Amino acid sequence: MVISSKIIKRVLVISLVLLLIPFIAMQSTKEVQWTLLDFIVFFLLLSGLGLSLAFASKKVAKPKFKLITYLLIITVFLIIWIQLAVGIVDL
Repeated sequence: MVISSKIIKRVLVISLVLLLIPFIAMQSTKEVQWTLLDFIVFFLLLSGLGLSLAFASKKVAKPKFKLITYLLIITVFLIIWIQLAVGIVDL
């Protein structure tokens, strides 16, 4: 196995903890209105980001290529997140 179960559990827990931010914001303001689907999608995005970075850290050996891979993964994550949040591309 390339990624240990300990790392997978850590990524999943961190993803769930980060989801507390919008959940708490929903309790204190009416401007944040997430549905269950929003939480599920963002959990999948965060988990995918964490697991992709963990996989890249194990598979890519050279520091220069590792940095490029990290930047590419984070860029894809941000583009998907922004698209889902505000729709920068009209599809």
